[in-house]
Amino acid sequence: MTARNEVGGMMNLPSGSTLDAMIPITRFNKGEAGKIFDEVKQTGFKIVLKNNAPACVLVSPDRYREMVDELQEARLYALVADRLENDTGETSSFEDILAGDGLTLADIDAMEDVEIE
Repeated sequence: MTARNEVGGMMNLPSGSTLDAMIPITRFNKGEAGKIFDEVKQTGFKIVLKNNAPACVLVSPDRYREMVDELQEARLYALVADRLENDTGETSSFEDILAGDGLTLADIDAMEDVEIE
């Protein structure tokens, strides 16, 4: 099962049907948290129902990282698309960029090497 993301590409949804992913919150009250977490690990997600309405979504760490990466990529794509659409063809020299921050090439040359531990 797939869905369209905001930028027109395809985003893979977790495997399994949504109905199979729904679990009542009472399963947690019955001490089944460990089993539920194992199911999340296998399926990628579970939708926890409280009073027959979705209360939260449990997502595996791998799927969460994938979702965050996809979101970051979509934001970058949108930024690039916006910049391409509004491109005036003007460019800035390195010196102009430095001047915007109140620096000169001499300031950069005078800086000591940075040591990172």
